[in-house]
Amino acid sequence: MTNYDTIIVGGGPAGLTAAIYSARARLNTLLIEKTYPGGLMMISEHIENYPGFPSGVSGPELCVAMKDQVEKFGAKIEMAEISSIDLTGTNKLISTTAGDFSAKTVILAMGAKPRRLGVPGEKECQGRGVSYCATCDGPFFKGKKIAVVGGGDTAVEDSCYLTKFADDVTIIHRRDKFRAAKMLQERVLANPRIQVLWDSVVEEIHGNPDVDRLIVRNLMTGSRSELKVDGVFVLIGQEPDTEFIGSQVILDDFGYILTDTEMRTNIPGVFAAGDVRQKTFRQIVTACADGAIAANSAEKYVEAVEAGELVAAVPETGLIQDIIGEIPSPISDSTILDATKE
Repeated sequence: MTNYDTIIVGGGPAGLTAAIYSARARLNTLLIEKTYPGGLMMISEHIENYPGFPSGVSGPELCVAMKDQVEKFGAKIEMAEISSIDLTGTNKLISTTAGDFSAKTVILAMGAKPRRLGVPGEKECQGRGVSYCATCDGPFFKGKKIAVVGGGDTAVEDSCYLTKFADDVTIIHRRDKFRAAKMLQERVLANPRIQVLWDSVVEEIHGNPDVDRLIVRNLMTGSRSELKVDGVFVLIGQEPDTEFIGSQVILDDFGYILTDTEMRTNIPGVFAAGDVRQKTFRQIVTACADGAIAANSAEKYVEAVEAGELVAAVPETGLIQDIIGEIPSPISDSTILDATKE
């Protein structure tokens, strides 16, 4: 078993930033990521408001730059799946497909995954016209008619992006106005190739075997109609990727990890950062800030432990009151695909 000062679980912007700060603090640092580092940044075509890039930057370009910076400072990146994790002891234990590891501290930065509609036909047609990533799958719909479900930043911005390929884009949104940034709303409403079905939801997805139509219900009238499409992009937000940690750390009702302002969870030596943490505003830049704070807290914890000091747990009631009192549980159509989204 290989021992570290800090193990970071997840290689999105929060995890990568935490690795940079941990390694610069001379902590022996391991970052575990099941795919390529970068998380959902990797599938973002263009990031407009990440500081330092006046003309914007592509998601993959920013991912590579962050990964290179992590490795420059000496942190190790291991691409592996986690099979089990025990956060309760003084030494935190993590078993992966690449081996077993232990650490004095763990920073949880797993991010979130796309939220599903949960309607008949969605699972059956996934990969056959049902998509959760416009950048990944948009080129497959050249000259086609598609629908986009959602009304947040991601859905609105990606609808504009999809007009590069599709001849016709219909946005289906359950409310009577978008929740996206005003600039994005103006773009989509001015685009002649985009139509909007307000106050509407998708109830069924049909295909044989590829998607060919949707059943849409108007929430105001209750009427149902059929919309013929060649594909549907479900862009209604995310769900935190916290199932595998079970009940070891305190989660809110939506599965997000509760922390204090120093990114500490209820378990001494365990911290959380980025999309996986309960907060109201999810951007690349806020994920990076979380990662930096978590790494700083982890450094202080390691110093205290090595000095033989007793580090008290964050009181459970105090943690929950702090978070709930300051930050309501997030319910959003948007994601953290890039800095313009969420």
